[in-house]
Amino acid sequence: MLTAMLQAFLGLLLAAVIPAAQAEGKSELDRFREAIRARYDLKEKAFAENKPDLVVDQFYSEDVISVDHEGKVHQGREALRAIYREAVPGNTVRVSSIHCHVQGNTGWDWANFHVTPKDPAQQPFSFIILFLWEKRDGKWWCVGDMYTLGEMASPG
Repeated sequence: MLTAMLQAFLGLLLAAVIPAAQAEGKSELDRFREAIRARYDLKEKAFAENKPDLVVDQFYSEDVISVDHEGKVHQGREALRAIYREAVPGNTVRVSSIHCHVQGNTGWDWANFHVTPKDPAQQPFSFIILFLWEKRDGKWWCVGDMYTLGEMASPG
């Protein structure tokens, strides 16, 4: 009985320790890429499920600053809410990270933001977007972005 309990305890201990040790072996950049990929997945899923408020409330920080492809500045979540309530229902999106950088609790990522309208009569298009990231209380938030029409070539 004691042996079975000890084995179970050791199994739980190893299950907790091994992922932490593996994460420690990853570079800061690799951990950042994984974290923001999870945030991009959230954004893509919110578009697919027609949940614009999820994008605004779970992807962007409260004090976000976004500059759109026409040069208009939008500050704060509420400024983005109307934009996303209009854009999300008619589109699906895919975010492709191209080049990112991280140092401590801040980072940025150049990405392609591919938009596919749900209406087959409309053509897909892409934005080149620069996402600005900040880690707050252990969670990465997009604190700013700036985008223009186009698509950036992948390096190499």
